Parts: sequence; C-alpha cells; structure tokens
Amino acid sequence: MEPHDPLPPFPDLSDLPEDCRVEASTGSFELGQSPEGFRSGFVALVGRPNVGKSTLLNQLVGEKVAITSPIAQTTRNRLRAILTTPSAQLVLVDTPGIHKPHHLLGERLVQTARGAIGEVDQVLLLVDGSEPAGRGDGFIVELLSRTKVPVQVALNKHDLVDPAQAAELEASYRELVPEWPLHPVSALTGAGTESLVDALSAALPEGPHLYPPDAISDQPEQLLLAELIREQVLEHTREEVPHSVAVQIERIVDDGPRTAVLATVLVERTSQKGILIGKGGSMLRQIGTGARQQMQKLISGPVYLELFVKVVPNWRRSASRLAELGYRGDS
Repeated sequence: MEPHDPLPPFPDLSDLPEDCRVEASTGSFELGQSPEGFRSGFVALVGRPNVGKSTLLNQLVGEKVAITSPIAQTTRNRLRAILTTPSAQLVLVDTPGIHKPHHLLGERLVQTARGAIGEVDQVLLLVDGSEPAGRGDGFIVELLSRTKVPVQVALNKHDLVDPAQAAELEASYRELVPEWPLHPVSALTGAGTESLVDALSAALPEGPHLYPPDAISDQPEQLLLAELIREQVLEHTREEVPHSVAVQIERIVDDGPRTAVLATVLVERTSQKGILIGKGGSMLRQIGTGARQQMQKLISGPVYLELFVKVVPNWRRSASRLAELGYRGDS
C-alpha cells in the first residue's frame, strides 16, 4: 500500500482473446438535428455548501455523474451534466458551494462557482428549504442580483418539511427573492423535479442539441474516476481526513472487457496517510472496493483498481500543486 517511485507496472491485458474485446459503436446522430421549437442551454446550480446540488444533479440526469457526501464542500470542479428531454437539452453546471474560504483551495473553489454565473443562460439557486432563509443565502442572492442572468430557486429537502411549517418556510424565501420563481423539490426522492425541469426548459433560448441525446456528461473519464475515489475517502474517513485529500489518476489501461486504473491519493500529513491505509491496509481496501464498484457502474464493465497514498504537505496552499490537480479557479 506504500507509494512507489516509479509507479509499479500495470497488469498485461494485451493477451486477451479477440472475442473478449469490445468495439466502440457510433450512432448516426449529428449535432444540430433538433425538432422545431427545441430549446437548449446552460444552467448553473449554485448555493451554499451541502445544500444538495450534486444530489439534485444526479437525480435530474438519472445517473451518478457527481459525487455526494454529508460533508460540506464536496464538489470541487465545475462539473457539467447533460439532461435531454423531447423538447429541450439542459447542460447542468454543478459548482462548488459558495462559502468564506480559509485557504487557497477554498479561494479557487469560490472563484470557480462565481465564474460559472456569468457564463450560463440561467441560474438555479438551490437552498435548504427545510430551514428558514439565512445570511448565507442572502449573500448569494446579493451576488446573483448583480448579474443579468435569469434565476430560479429550488427549495430543496421538501421531504423533510413539516406541512404545518411549509408556508412559513416558503414565505421566508419569498421575502428574500420576491421576483424569482420558487420550486419546492426533493433531490433525494425526486419529488417536484419534473415541474422544475419544465420550468428551466421553458426559460432556455431556442436552439439545437449541444450534445448527443444519450450523453450524460462531457467531463473527462479521469476526472469522473478520481471523484469516485474521493467520494469513498470522504465516506469512510468522515472528519478524520475531510478536505485534505486529492486524487490523481496516474494511468488507465482499457484493453478488452476489463479496465485497469492506477491512482494516487494525496494527503497533507503522515497521520492522515496512516488513517487512509488503516491497520494492515484495511481502510484502503474498503475505499478501493467501494470506488471500484462505482467505477464499474460508470464504465459498464469490470475494473481493476490499484491505490497508493502519498503525503504532500500543504498542497491546498500551493498554487503550482493546485494547478497540477486542475484547481485553477476558472474551470
């Protein structure tokens, strides 16, 4: 389980028989082929940390394209998911939660979220509708009010709202955003999401398909695989190794029915490395097993996953290291 330099060789998958190989197929769809009156565009999901943006994104698309965790500030990259209906195509941009940053990584994440606002056709502000509007919501509303981008509001966690308090809770947000449409939804159960999609679609400009109808994300495979590993780290270590972890995909070998993935998990302290590896490598095996199961769903086939842990002190405060990991604040 110790990191090695150079990295160990990958399993040789080149001797698999020809009848085990899978050929990629291509369809006849061409971008721009859309029915009359079709609408398309980009919708940014913004909000405070841990209000359920990634959960809602997965619910809308019907596939797992964004990692979720009860730990705040899970999302780090500006992830794009694609939802196509008979009448519209919505490119949903999941952004990091807007919060007060405490290090350079935090600053880059907030820059990423703010940067998305001015580059989309409309914004979906997601709030925790099970609680009254708070100061954090007000800060984001003030930020959004400076833009000319149309905004709609999703009151998430509606499944947790006591019916006797629903009107009062909704009124607190109506007072905060008197001119923006409100949509009570549950990202967890899917309640209210159909009408939300209809409202978002109706507000998009007319335009052709931007992606093939069966696409669910335009993100590189390496990013999606790395995020699945990081999700398992957050799930198994909780507060012990909260945000001091990053994942680098070192190599992917796809030769036949099995995909082999080699990844390095970066932490800031030796003690965190010990937690991630666990006694006899038990924790790292749990993380790897959980990540591999999720990867197999994404890839639709068997996955061989090998993980290593490396200590990189203060990587969250290093501009060069953040750039290497893809956290530039503008993407």
